[in-house]
Amino acid sequence: MNDDHSLDASAVSAESAGQASPSSRSGTSILARINQPRPILRSRIFLYVTEFFSGMAVMAAELGASRLLAPYFSSSQIVWTIIIGTIMIALALGAVVGGRWADRNPDPDRLYLCIMAAAVWIALIPLVGKYLIILVSGLLIVAVSTNFLVLAAFISCLIIFVPPLFLLGTITPGLVKSATDSLDDNASVVGRLSACNTVGSILGTFLPTFVTIPAVGTFVTFLIFSGILLLVALIYFLSSHVHRLACFMATVAFVISAALSPMTGFAFWEKGLAYEGESIYNYLQVKTLADRTILSTNVLFGVQSVTMKHPGMTGMYYDTALAAPLMANQARSALILGMGTGTYARQLKRYYPRMAIQGVEIDQSISNLAIKYFDQPADVPVSTYDGRAWLAASRQCYDLIMVDAYQDITIPFQMSSTEFFSLVRNHLNPGGVMVVNMNMIDDGQGSINAALTNTITRVFGSDAILTADVPQTTNRELFARRPASEDFSGAGGDKREAMRDYPGSDLLAESAARVSPDPDLSEMMKQVSSRLNTVGEVNGRVLTDDNAPVELLGMHAIDGIISREAGPYRRILQQEGIQGLIRDVS
Repeated sequence: MNDDHSLDASAVSAESAGQASPSSRSGTSILARINQPRPILRSRIFLYVTEFFSGMAVMAAELGASRLLAPYFSSSQIVWTIIIGTIMIALALGAVVGGRWADRNPDPDRLYLCIMAAAVWIALIPLVGKYLIILVSGLLIVAVSTNFLVLAAFISCLIIFVPPLFLLGTITPGLVKSATDSLDDNASVVGRLSACNTVGSILGTFLPTFVTIPAVGTFVTFLIFSGILLLVALIYFLSSHVHRLACFMATVAFVISAALSPMTGFAFWEKGLAYEGESIYNYLQVKTLADRTILSTNVLFGVQSVTMKHPGMTGMYYDTALAAPLMANQARSALILGMGTGTYARQLKRYYPRMAIQGVEIDQSISNLAIKYFDQPADVPVSTYDGRAWLAASRQCYDLIMVDAYQDITIPFQMSSTEFFSLVRNHLNPGGVMVVNMNMIDDGQGSINAALTNTITRVFGSDAILTADVPQTTNRELFARRPASEDFSGAGGDKREAMRDYPGSDLLAESAARVSPDPDLSEMMKQVSSRLNTVGEVNGRVLTDDNAPVELLGMHAIDGIISREAGPYRRILQQEGIQGLIRDVS
């Protein structure tokens, strides 16, 4: 005999004997509530509405999780895998536990208390979530030497998103229990509940991505969908005149989070930001310093674009990339894949003023910021498009193509394969040069840079490739030239030398002096020549459209960078403990 039948029997026995034990009163109360449900549940419509908004909240929370974690850990496939896997585990556990709860105690009040608790938790994520992420990252960065990205993202997701998604996972079994009162139509009822959940999930997928996040941001998106979920619970309880204190406390918590969350951004420690916002693709931050304006798309890893407030060199990888036009047979046209805020275009315009430049940038919001904050050249057209798709649709060829679409671990796999670089090669004029900005220096045999270099070497040949590391950064510029079918005159009237003649020579500086009267360019080219290196034959992984694990390779590179940077702090932690670490950091 199962627990429910035992409960029924004890209740009946107690009533027949005129007794009122606590257990019998509880059983009688539950059975009475099932036989005479809350007024709002006399029709199944509200149960279907609840399932609809529950499904919507689950998907909205999942998409919100990706946007909350992306500014700190990137939006790579690794992070997405962690988010989806963790949330699915939470939902599965919630479904199992929710089914047991519903069988043992089919009380709809508890069901809607779970909904209310989940709504409040999600509403508090914008207020406290970012602090938890920074806390977890700070602890792990000095405690682990490998798989930092995986561990930090997983633990953050575990702490922030598992509790509310577990509670939401308990909802469907409870609703099934409350909605079915006969075996005659139970399959139809379950089917309708499933359909409501699916339709809600569809809206919960599209609305955050295309409407709420671009319009009002991730924080307000959490508040919108948690508010809808909270409203469902409030309607249930207030219509039944029960749990008013819980309703009041939940409403107060929601209002506090709604009032305080917009006051702090993802980078809450930064003061005086010119802009902080989000687009469909990126977290965006604009910071104005004394000598430059900076665009960052990730609060933990690096700067994506910069414009100097005085003319001249930037001190960043763009300066090294200025060698590319001097290596090309001609320097009349350029294509920039990953235009960003137009930093490289401005540098080309300054030192090669006759060059026609075309930009391609997938994120329209970045292009808008480039005009507002970064003085992007008005005569440089920018297409809002994926770089590879743009090449596939274009027949135009260029003397120079800059590939600058890699952001920390977020490397588009479709722009890292032999197929992509073959497409780039076909859009170069004979004697044209491609320059690729690789932003995670890691020289291990299985590193992302080694794989990219092997891939490009397979397409262009080792004799056509040079690399140059950028001082005091994690950037490396790779230059690859398409062989000329015949001799072409260069921008200065000279013939281009073989690529292997440039390292350690004065060839770039001499060409720069002929092209531009600005001595800064010649001086920079002397420095670049001293940093140029040749590459060997293909030895190791080559990336293809079918096999390009760029996220895993990039994760290993980030582990190496973090290990080097955090090494001194780990030693302090080991030798002096947490107090010594706090003292050193402060």
